[in-house]
Amino acid sequence: MDIVYLNIIILVYILAIGYLGYRGWKDTCNSEDYMVGGRKIHPYVMAMSYGATFISTSAIVGFGGVAGLFGMGLLWLTFLNIFVGIFIAFVVFGKRTRKMGHNLSAMTFPELLSRRFDSRFIQYFSGLVIFLGMPMYASVVLIGAARFIETTLAIDFNLALMFFSLIIAAYVVIGGLKGVMYTDALQATIMFAGMAFLLVMTYSHLGGIVQAHQALTNLAALVPANLAAMGHQGWTVMPAAGSAWWWTLISTLVLGVGIGVLAMPQLVVRFMTVKSGRELNRAVLIGGVFILMMTGVAFVVGALSNVYFFERDGVIAIAAASGNSDSIIPVYINSAMPEWFVYIFMLTLLAAAMSTLSSQFHAQGTAIGRDVYETVAGMRGGRSILITRIGIIIAVVVAVILGYVLPPSIIAPGTAIFFGLCAAAFLPMYSCALFWKRATKAGAIAGLVTGTFVSLFMLVFVHQKEAAALGIARMVLGRDVLITSMPWPVVDPIVVALPLAFVATVAVSLATKPPAAEHVEKCFEGID
Repeated sequence: MDIVYLNIIILVYILAIGYLGYRGWKDTCNSEDYMVGGRKIHPYVMAMSYGATFISTSAIVGFGGVAGLFGMGLLWLTFLNIFVGIFIAFVVFGKRTRKMGHNLSAMTFPELLSRRFDSRFIQYFSGLVIFLGMPMYASVVLIGAARFIETTLAIDFNLALMFFSLIIAAYVVIGGLKGVMYTDALQATIMFAGMAFLLVMTYSHLGGIVQAHQALTNLAALVPANLAAMGHQGWTVMPAAGSAWWWTLISTLVLGVGIGVLAMPQLVVRFMTVKSGRELNRAVLIGGVFILMMTGVAFVVGALSNVYFFERDGVIAIAAASGNSDSIIPVYINSAMPEWFVYIFMLTLLAAAMSTLSSQFHAQGTAIGRDVYETVAGMRGGRSILITRIGIIIAVVVAVILGYVLPPSIIAPGTAIFFGLCAAAFLPMYSCALFWKRATKAGAIAGLVTGTFVSLFMLVFVHQKEAAALGIARMVLGRDVLITSMPWPVVDPIVVALPLAFVATVAVSLATKPPAAEHVEKCFEGID
């Protein structure tokens, strides 16, 4: 495709994003509009925004690359994404979240929890966890987009990272959540079309569904020795039970991301943007089909890329990507697909990254503006939006810096770390807030603090991938991890931190005085 046509496509895309950001700015008249979209968002916009926020370059590039390295066992994450991340999230958690958020006039996830348990500490502590923990997740999404731009347009990675960040920051700062959700809906539509074309063209390229999967099965003998030692048994079978990769796949990627989605702040706030539970029911089918197309296609294509590279070059995907799993999908797309589709798919990835990053930056901004500043300073009003916008700018800067310094093959692990942290810190408190009237302020705080600090302890001293990289354990203990016997070095923190946080929440709640009946009745009005 001529470079002129490429420039026209990109220009039209940027103008469309700019227009929707302007629409968001024009329709934003107060804090409620800026933070929860005025609570009148259409179910299609809500579902596509939720899905686009959930699925990013970390799923398509990072997790697709992991599937290219280890195979289709990752499809269990697709199942959990749909069953937990869409059905359970929308029908079970979403309806109660929407109604309770309306009852308590909450505009952010930490504010909902804070008002449910009548605790300022919960709001600003949760806000700090979000503001300080989310930059890792945001940075790996940035890396995924920048890597594809680098591969496709032969642009320097650092320049791509900076330019891309500035575009997103502009419309998030100006348009608030309305601007974010309007652009998300457009980007999700582009993503869906791009992934559908990718799936069809991949199977067409490899001779059809049956032939492609049989060819992938036949490659099992080519599993490298180092991967076989981790439990890799081929790209169409699960890893050996109890092996290092089995623990990583199940505990970190499937459970960490599949369960952690229930307590992701930027996703939970979407439930508070619709006007009734009926909109959430309508959004389930849209969201489920969207997630299936996004993650299912990424994981299948990532695994099947091994067949393409073996038939063309006699090597498996990780070798074709020079040992960096984050590069498998970009290299495959640029090698196997027609030039016109490469540019279309670049827009798909740009849309995926923009939709997720805009919501991440918005969540970080509201965390520092609404949840920390207003709570600590005891001030409400228009100044909160200014602090929120400053927080968004800070979040962008930190994410860009991390994007420059993080190592290769970091996208999937970086995503799982934040999902796991949110699950351990917020899910016990969030679940009890919605479903257990007996839960107390002290119990919620106990679960929040336990989940947060046990997760951090595991990351620093027990889980080998992060502990070895940080080096703190080696400085203190003289070795990379506290416990060297298997499977502890590969057991994800969520496996330990989440159950302990639930136990702390329930035990302390039962041991402390029940909350005031009047307050509980206000919280649950119209829910039961």
